[in-house]
Amino acid sequence: MPDRGLRYPSGVLDLRAGERWFDAWRRPPVPALAELVEHYWRVRWDVSGREPYVQQTLSNASVHLCVEPGNSRIQGVVTGRFTRLLEGRGRVFGVKFRPAGFRPFLGSSVAALADRTLPVSAVFGDAGAAYVERVVGLGEDALLAEAANAFLQERLPPPDPMVAVVNRIVALIVAERDVTRVDHVVERVGVRKRTLQRLFHEYVGVSPKWVIRRCRLHEAAQRLAELETSLADLALDLGYSDQAHFVRDFKAVVGRPPARYRQTAGEAVPDAGTVRTRLPGPD
Repeated sequence: MPDRGLRYPSGVLDLRAGERWFDAWRRPPVPALAELVEHYWRVRWDVSGREPYVQQTLSNASVHLCVEPGNSRIQGVVTGRFTRLLEGRGRVFGVKFRPAGFRPFLGSSVAALADRTLPVSAVFGDAGAAYVERVVGLGEDALLAEAANAFLQERLPPPDPMVAVVNRIVALIVAERDVTRVDHVVERVGVRKRTLQRLFHEYVGVSPKWVIRRCRLHEAAQRLAELETSLADLALDLGYSDQAHFVRDFKAVVGRPPARYRQTAGEAVPDAGTVRTRLPGPD
């Protein structure tokens, strides 16, 4: 297995099949950036002489700064399922910001970025364009992380106490399986629902309900691929009132019903009418 540096991320569908097509790597930021940046990542592939491969991903609640020749961008949270066609040779290097970590750099509501991309220079100006050019020319993974650390530390925004607050709330949603409704979050953190919704709109870019449902679907995909569990038990664990609602939600987002996903999780995904949008990376 390739050196990933950190535990492999959630959200990469059909991971076992994908590992035959791409190599992924991650590294943490320097401590000064730890509240704003979750990690740096790099995806590299070489499918020269083979059929292209379609990789599907469900994003987390994070903004990414992605550097790729001809397609560098700031990627907001992608609320649906998206795919990336891997063909030829390529590499993407990215910064995955913590859920509330990009708001201080952007200086305005992150909700405006949902399902959108911006040029790096639109947020970081000419320095952003220069950073992209430098990273494209770097070869070693360690140098990529060093460049990102230096670039972001030089532009470290003023402290915002709400960043840590929102990050902790999202971490609670991720960690606590029994958090299946927004009311559960309200009870645990002691804020009013409208306040919670406003904070998520401003700092995360999506609603707390979306974050809860996406985390539970990540868990469902992982458990279906790795564990023997009944769909009824899984639906109950994830907070669904019945199996039918779980099956409907899973199919709507993942594109396959859970039973089919369990069967095909180790296989290549056929390219059959897929809408090809840009993949920020291994989220």
